[in-house]
Amino acid sequence: MALNYFLFLVAYLVILLGVGVVFTKRMSSLEDFFLASRDLSASWIFLTLVASWIGATSFLVSVDLAYQEGVSSLWVMGVPALLTVLIFYLFLARPIRKLSTLTLPDLVELRYGRTVRHLASVLIIWYMILLASSQMVALGNFLQVFLDTSYFSCLVIGIVVVLIYSVLGGFFSVVFTDGIQFFFLFGGIIGLFFFLLRSSTFQDVSQAVQTFGKLEYFSFFAHFKTNSLIALSFVLAWVVSPIAWQRIQAARSVKSARQGLVATSITLFLIYGIIVGIGILSLPFVSLEEAGGPVLSAIIATKTGKILGGILFVAVVAAIMSTMDTGVNAGAMSMTHDVYFQLFPRKRDGHVLLVSRISTFIVAALAFLVATQFQSILKTLGLASEIMAVGFFIPGVSMVFLKKKWPSAGFLSLVLGSGFALIGFFCEIGILALRWPAWPFSVPYGIALSLVGFLLGMLIDKSFRAKSRVFLIF
Repeated sequence: MALNYFLFLVAYLVILLGVGVVFTKRMSSLEDFFLASRDLSASWIFLTLVASWIGATSFLVSVDLAYQEGVSSLWVMGVPALLTVLIFYLFLARPIRKLSTLTLPDLVELRYGRTVRHLASVLIIWYMILLASSQMVALGNFLQVFLDTSYFSCLVIGIVVVLIYSVLGGFFSVVFTDGIQFFFLFGGIIGLFFFLLRSSTFQDVSQAVQTFGKLEYFSFFAHFKTNSLIALSFVLAWVVSPIAWQRIQAARSVKSARQGLVATSITLFLIYGIIVGIGILSLPFVSLEEAGGPVLSAIIATKTGKILGGILFVAVVAAIMSTMDTGVNAGAMSMTHDVYFQLFPRKRDGHVLLVSRISTFIVAALAFLVATQFQSILKTLGLASEIMAVGFFIPGVSMVFLKKKWPSAGFLSLVLGSGFALIGFFCEIGILALRWPAWPFSVPYGIALSLVGFLLGMLIDKSFRAKSRVFLIF
């Protein structure tokens, strides 16, 4: 075990645990625990959105893809992140902030009825569990390189720390730690970029490109079919993901939400450009043998000194935990409000906080169990995004603008889309042996099926209303 990495990790984890203790006394209701009393400023919206967005896939996987494929790797995380934030800013920030509902399934019930609400709740909780699990996988793989311990032990370290400050402080502590993690993350990314810029010039990169025969390395549209479908899958899933919705609902006002989104879009554009630059500059700097694991791990372990290496080590841990705690908290919010309190009526605030904390523990535990079975970050996140993209995008976006109830439309769209994604998931993990299109090539088929279900359901609902009017007349 490298002592300096261990000391950096301990110091960082102590800070996070302290945050949970500080914010324990600031909560008295469900909105306090999960929406920070709807009082987040534009600055906090910006910090928590950026920190939660730059997770394991954004940092570790994006650097690896940039190292391997070059400029076109921007399509995998950078392009969908920027497009999603712009969609929220232009079309969704105002209607979302003005919602009186607490969670997405609340609005689902208003537009599609209770049956669809329950289906949507299961879908959202499953997505958040997989999202948190993908970050746990990343943390386990990353820490075991530096701490010289097992993957399982590294998972335990990460989940225990996240559980303590999430259970104690709720969304207050998640947002505050996201702010801390943002500065570690941003400082680490900038420091590493300039470190590589001094060690590896673009001329060195060009020579390495020629040596390795990477003919499309500097082409933005290389591998366009695959990359565009990945981008589509992530955009559709993130637009209806509870993560951004939760932060917009927690904003002090519509103006605060939109200001935070503008700052987020500018910062994400800058950060993803730098992350891809790090991967590209690593090509002549890190050998193919050294990059057998994550490129960042190879750089930190073999190329940097103790101080920069420690800062970068904490930056990667911060990137992972900032998305992990977000997934756990958002999943717990839905489990508390959309499952438990649909079965058992809420009586007093103390009971609310107890159930919220138990839900946080349950979601984290389930994500932990998934992480012990899967060790592919991008694949886990991709399968999770497909479930949301093809199962919930069509009814999820439509419900923001609909006025009447469309129960058949919501039901058929959700069942057909999520059913398609679920079959694909079972095929991917080997439970079903069908000739099924793999992610991301399956996404257009699933979206088309969900749209057909929605339109067919609207026709059924219109027909039912027409018959009802005729019955009332006679």
